[in-house]
Amino acid sequence: MKEGKDRSLSEVHSSVSIPQGRGTWRRLFAFLGPAYLVSVGYMDPGNWATDIAGGSAFGYQLIWVLLMSNLMALLLQSLSARLGIVRGLDLAQASRHTYPPIVNIPLYVLAEIAIAACDLAEVIGMAIGLNLLFELPLLYGVLITSLDTLLILFLMHRGMRVMEVFIISMVSLIGLSFLMEMFIVQPEATSILKGLIPSALSDNALYIAIGIIGATVMPHNLYLHSSLVQTRRFERSSEGKREAVRFNFIDTAVALNVAFLVNAAILILAAAAFHTHGHFEVAEIDQAHVLLGDLFGTLAPALFAIALIGSGQSSTITGTLAGQIVMEGYLDLRIRPWLRRLLTRLIAIVPAVACILYFGEDSLGELLVLSQVVLSLQLGFAVIPLIHFCSDRKQMGEFTIKLWVQVLAWLTALIIVVLNARLVIQEIGSWIGMGGATAFWVKALVVPIVCGAFALLLYIAIKPFINRSRPARTHLDATAPSLLLADPGRPRRICITVDFSAHDQRTVAAALGQGGKEATYVLIHITESAVARYIGPQADDREAIDDAANLQHYLDQLISGGYSATARTGAGEVIGSIVALVEEEQADLLVMGAHGHRGIKDLLLGSTLDAVRHRVKVPVLIVSAG
Repeated sequence: MKEGKDRSLSEVHSSVSIPQGRGTWRRLFAFLGPAYLVSVGYMDPGNWATDIAGGSAFGYQLIWVLLMSNLMALLLQSLSARLGIVRGLDLAQASRHTYPPIVNIPLYVLAEIAIAACDLAEVIGMAIGLNLLFELPLLYGVLITSLDTLLILFLMHRGMRVMEVFIISMVSLIGLSFLMEMFIVQPEATSILKGLIPSALSDNALYIAIGIIGATVMPHNLYLHSSLVQTRRFERSSEGKREAVRFNFIDTAVALNVAFLVNAAILILAAAAFHTHGHFEVAEIDQAHVLLGDLFGTLAPALFAIALIGSGQSSTITGTLAGQIVMEGYLDLRIRPWLRRLLTRLIAIVPAVACILYFGEDSLGELLVLSQVVLSLQLGFAVIPLIHFCSDRKQMGEFTIKLWVQVLAWLTALIIVVLNARLVIQEIGSWIGMGGATAFWVKALVVPIVCGAFALLLYIAIKPFINRSRPARTHLDATAPSLLLADPGRPRRICITVDFSAHDQRTVAAALGQGGKEATYVLIHITESAVARYIGPQADDREAIDDAANLQHYLDQLISGGYSATARTGAGEVIGSIVALVEEEQADLLVMGAHGHRGIKDLLLGSTLDAVRHRVKVPVLIVSAG
């Protein structure tokens, strides 16, 4: 098993146990959940924009595109789950261990762009929903969405099962809202069935269709699913993996079919409510809300807004999780989860605020559709490596996907790449056709970027066929180092963090038990008053004076007990000060007390231990509060 720092979403890795020796249904229920977190990305506000635009402009004609997208999603998400279960790696980690850095860096950048585009859709959708339901200005709604970070942190600290229950509740809310909408608008069943038959796509229909594919088969979900399946603590035997693959496929099939029904309901709603009444250009969510009220009364638009808020709220959670997975996987870089999620949200908020301030609130609908097209353009860069990894017999062994599955997967990738290439060529041609400065900048900037992206896509598609020079690692193939069995002796210099609470008794006692009377003990306390943060160790405010007196009180007790002890104080930023003092003292061991925070306190105060533990270069003993 790899070290915890290398695990995908390490804070919840293997946190959900699978009951052993129980009935099949109980074991299946334990596996259910990850696909529902993934499925909310398939019914997010970005889907609403493309489905409404497609339904109003083309009626029921594009339902077959939704069905095709859902089948693509089912295939690719099942491959993503298989990768995470069998290899114990998420898609980003597998890419890092397979491709060289010169390729992984642009792949990481493209993945971040996709996540930003996805989160942009959630921000806009949530803001529009708040505006429709409570008449809150869109700008304020966008800014309020930054508070979602706290909700995500709270749910993560409560455990994966709590988060999954929350997401499933949101999905149920969305589904029930649209079920009631269907009874209100009463669509034509025969027209729906005709819409399942593939038909030719005009230029505008192609743009909307690609947006639907991008909104449905989203690249960040492939990274997310390969990580979330690892939250289950199943047997790592061949039979255990086989059962996990089977049960996760069931989970994926059920969850994505629910998502398909919701997406189909949105498109059908737009077709029945707008297209059949002569409203062919409804591309804005708020415009759809107003028209629903004009055509069907007050209940339909209220249900529409409630479902939109639920969609935005649930989707933002999975988008920020995907951001963490991508950064940690591609860059092997871990920052505090709250900071990573806040950064993800800010990347989405900034363009939304800029569009509102510069172009006005009416620009958000077009921005939503554009975000989904951007998602579709990123798909090939996630799908192609995924197919390669799941087709690699050396790494997947008996779980290598069958030839017919490989053919379907490559056909799916081909459809995605060809449709995107057609759209890109079409758009570049129209821009060059404008002439003047626009044509110049397109030729100077856009065309080279597109050529570079095509070369990257070609490389990741061909390279694994030619040479697998950087074989990907798994959680199980690393050989553990030989243990040093010689007696290391007791640590000679032990640092102890104290905060003058009752917990210090247990912390100091644990430290004394490690070093006895042969060791030297260094008591560390960081003063956090406003004065200390401003002027540092020279602070002489009341808190600094009291801290010095308390430290001396501890020292007197240790020295009178026959122990060698000194004290060090720091000021201002706690984590950096502790790390610096431990390094200055050249300690052999750091002993810290865990305070057992719960709820909000845990979110606000509980990060010091983890942050210090990852930054110091000596062993850390964490003493429970009891």
